[in-house]
Amino acid sequence: MTDLNQLGKNAKQSAQTLALMSTEQKNDLLKQMALMLKKNQGAILEANQKDLEQATENQMSETMLDRLRLTPERIHDMAEEISKIASLEDPIGKVEQMWKNADGLLIGKKRVPLGVIGIIYESRPNVTTDAASLAFKSGNAVILRGGKEAFFSNQLLVKLLQQTLTDAGLSPYAVQFVDDTSHETAAELMKLTEYLDVLIPRGGANLIRRVKEQATVPIIETGTGNNHIYIDKDAQLTMATNIIVNAKASRPSVCNAAETLLIHSEIAPFFLPVIEKALVDHGVSLRADTRAMEYLETATLAEKADWDTEYLDYILAVKVVDSLDEAIDHINRHNTKHSEAIVTDSYQASQRFLNEVDAAAVYVNASTRFTDGAVFGFGAEIGISTQKLHARGPMGLNELTSTKYIIYGEGQIR
Repeated sequence: MTDLNQLGKNAKQSAQTLALMSTEQKNDLLKQMALMLKKNQGAILEANQKDLEQATENQMSETMLDRLRLTPERIHDMAEEISKIASLEDPIGKVEQMWKNADGLLIGKKRVPLGVIGIIYESRPNVTTDAASLAFKSGNAVILRGGKEAFFSNQLLVKLLQQTLTDAGLSPYAVQFVDDTSHETAAELMKLTEYLDVLIPRGGANLIRRVKEQATVPIIETGTGNNHIYIDKDAQLTMATNIIVNAKASRPSVCNAAETLLIHSEIAPFFLPVIEKALVDHGVSLRADTRAMEYLETATLAEKADWDTEYLDYILAVKVVDSLDEAIDHINRHNTKHSEAIVTDSYQASQRFLNEVDAAAVYVNASTRFTDGAVFGFGAEIGISTQKLHARGPMGLNELTSTKYIIYGEGQIR
């Protein structure tokens, strides 16, 4: 069993060193990490193949295998994301405000690292490199606990990142890996309050719920994505079709994919058959309410649970609504506060949707698939926060920092 206390002690010591490293030092090491991935592409693919073989034996679905699978292109992209993070502005040490108070004290607000970050995640090996590089650039030590399905991939990726640090004469403990994937060890990590400053869970609904229930360490909740697309009566239907197909079928296993389609009743009779054909051509099956069923040939009747389900698969729930009010009400009752979209040419409808829908990312005439740290210009993301305290939406470098006040005086007393 992994000695988490020792990992915690190592991380705490490393965090103190990281917090004082210059931007130039961090950027140079990140570039070396990117090169290390590219040089070891073959070994990474071999480790990933072991994970894929085990996952196939365990009858993992094809969409989930897609989350797990690494290819030369994906490894290249992982390395490029690290390089992008090296090119981003370093938030650490930045003084965001400076003012003089009534006592003549000069008060500033300075960006500092959070300290030691724990991350519990599932399936996707790119999370390992994204999280490690974002934490490193923002001056944080990180303890990574990936899922058993990606064990060999994650283990090797962390070893390569650690080797980069060792080759540079630094402690490898800035990035550490929990090599025990048991629930008992995960539960222990959730209570490592002496060493962890924050814990970030990234995965499915069951993982998020378990962490929320068990953790005594402060957490930042990254979300499941029960995301909706609402097609308004004033929508351009060709645009709507393209957006729906992209949001559902381009990569259904990710959290920014659409799970429910809402359609205004005025356009449902002639638009539903069109969108059904487009989706079925992409392998998507539909689960519809009774009103939508009237216009669909292949759909099955939706059950109550379908409106609250993140399928992560080629399945889409479909519902007919009579108004924008009904669409917004349905979304706010059933969504997970992740990403929501409206397709409309009505400025008034778009503004109401933006103002009234409660989610981390709200779109007008665009696919929900854009909710991503790299796409937003953050280099990568450590997760997409669906809560409102500290961080919300894709979490980049700034979201992995805190602030402290720095105060200059001239002998003032109170």
